[in-house]
Amino acid sequence: MLAEFSIYPLHAEHMSRHIARVIETLEQTGLPYHLGPMSTSVEGDWDQVMEAIRRCHQLLASDHDRVVTMITIDDRKHQPHHLAEMISSVEQQLGRLARH
Repeated sequence: MLAEFSIYPLHAEHMSRHIARVIETLEQTGLPYHLGPMSTSVEGDWDQVMEAIRRCHQLLASDHDRVVTMITIDDRKHQPHHLAEMISSVEQQLGRLARH
């Protein structure tokens, strides 16, 4: 399963410090992830992914009165895919590397 999530502590003007803490928490799970400019993607089974996102949400919720977390899930039953495959598949269609 792949999930993309964004966590927004409200009333935080600069988010990079908060996102760095989220990434450190995510790295502790051992799950593959990809940090993007607007969200983070993570790969694993349902329980692993939900637990990882819960931990990240709770981390920021412990320091802020209000936190909004958005999650998009791609749950492909019969032919699981992986984060790295998603990018390489698009690059194959492009016939070149995508700009990062």
